[in-house]
Amino acid sequence: MTDNFTVYLVDDDPGVLKGLSRLLRARGYEVKAYSSPRVFLDEHDTAVPGCAVLDVSMPGLDGLEIQRVLTAAGGFHRPVVFVTGKGDIPTSVRAMKAGAVDFLTKPVKEHDLIEALSRAEARDTKSRRIQSELETMQAKLKRLTPREHEVLTHVVAGRLNKQIAGELGTVEKTIKVHRSRMMEKLGIRTVADLVRMAEKLEISK
Repeated sequence: MTDNFTVYLVDDDPGVLKGLSRLLRARGYEVKAYSSPRVFLDEHDTAVPGCAVLDVSMPGLDGLEIQRVLTAAGGFHRPVVFVTGKGDIPTSVRAMKAGAVDFLTKPVKEHDLIEALSRAEARDTKSRRIQSELETMQAKLKRLTPREHEVLTHVVAGRLNKQIAGELGTVEKTIKVHRSRMMEKLGIRTVADLVRMAEKLEISK
């Protein structure tokens, strides 16, 4: 568990919030507790590393609806652990299919919760690393001129310089210059690395 990992507890039962908050703080977690799903969503900041522990059954917005709102927001997806007062198999299946880390039944066993949070933290860390890599690649991509970007799409499609020149109505020497500058700006040395980068950025011809 890292120092900057925050657990967002959302439950309309004050006793549960108090008990879980005390338990997790004793374990060294930063905890933010909410009895209102609306307030949680209003204050939620995806830039903060952490996960959401959501009660399934709450008035207004239930846990699954909060999960849908978090997912629909796009961009980074907050890892979610569900807790419920009753073992509802269909609900747990829907939650897991929607990407939940775990689905725990109240009273939640400390070992099960800590284990679920450990998996949530690993998922959060990995997602943030991938997101950071994508943002870095996108920033590099924006440095390309329109012609260099065009050459990029032809290279990842497997075309040779001569073929690209024919497609773009120029000479092979010019394509070599564009290609060299494009690779340099992207910090890429091989076509294989370029193809992998293009796949991550969903660039295709």
